[in-house]
Amino acid sequence: MCRSSLLLVALVLTGFGADVTKISSADAAHLVTEGKAVLVDVREPAEWADTGVAAPAHLIPKSDFDGQQELWRPFLERVAGRQIILYCRSGHRAGLVAAALAGKGYATANAGGLHDWQAAGLPVRPATAPPAAQK
Repeated sequence: MCRSSLLLVALVLTGFGADVTKISSADAAHLVTEGKAVLVDVREPAEWADTGVAAPAHLIPKSDFDGQQELWRPFLERVAGRQIILYCRSGHRAGLVAAALAGKGYATANAGGLHDWQAAGLPVRPATAPPAAQK
């Protein structure tokens, strides 16, 4: 396969071209509190354990999205109709997952990294604690 074909396949698989809104942590928190959106941390479990997570976040790693989607499939069914706001460490992995989901018709947004959430003074919790109550 030629190099340009490989590039095209890679862009399609990552959801290139799908519109992904970037959203501030404060706006994300507001939408989650109103029950209009859900927040997902796509980092890996070791990262969750090291840093904690945003208080209302669902913990579903990108590796599951890239693999069998054992966690992602039932999650997507449960949150149908709500916007899916994603974050990771820097926003890169969140953007990749958000683009892929947007390419499948889901309303998504990229909230950047956990450091953005913390810089906004929003609550964090240990990864072992349940998510904060949501509508």
